[in-house]
Amino acid sequence: MAIPLMRTSPWIQVRNSKIHGKGIFAAKRIPKGTRIIEYIGERISHQEADARYADHDPNDNHTFLFIVDRKTVIDGGRKGNAARYINHSCDGNCESAIAERRVFIDAVRDIPKGEELGYDYEIGRDKNDPPNVDEIYACRCGSPKCRGTMLWPAKRPAQKKKAKAKKAKAKKSQTKTKKAKQKVAAKSTKRVARRR
Repeated sequence: MAIPLMRTSPWIQVRNSKIHGKGIFAAKRIPKGTRIIEYIGERISHQEADARYADHDPNDNHTFLFIVDRKTVIDGGRKGNAARYINHSCDGNCESAIAERRVFIDAVRDIPKGEELGYDYEIGRDKNDPPNVDEIYACRCGSPKCRGTMLWPAKRPAQKKKAKAKKAKAKKSQTKTKKAKQKVAAKSTKRVARRR
């Protein structure tokens, strides 16, 4: 039996968000495991999504696109519902679940009335990302577990390796400098001792 379309939900209300623009808030206590709402919008191909936002400012990450699978993207900005206003959170109280090529938002813990809903967008990184991609996709969720970006993984593996190598090189350099200073200090002490 097909799941009926969940265009609206008695669990939520749209309000202004401290995180970004509009947000979705619990209208009443939402128990863990509740299927809150479906992410609805125009279903298009990846090519259509790329073409639709080709003129989009590359420094602005704001779209309502949700990837369903290799063939389908949902554009919540067209024929969409309130689900498009759920903001990213690195430590969200919800998660997206894909079933029968449809996207649903489910509670992963009990959510008290008035709390803003959020889930991890886990936007994938791409080898063609600009150097400032983490700034473009900066996270403002405010969670103690915030990784600072909506992208996943949190850091580019290549950058992480480079940063690690740079840190190791700096540490090695500091160690050499420290040893050199110790030798100079030892020689100075010997000189002073000889002068006495």
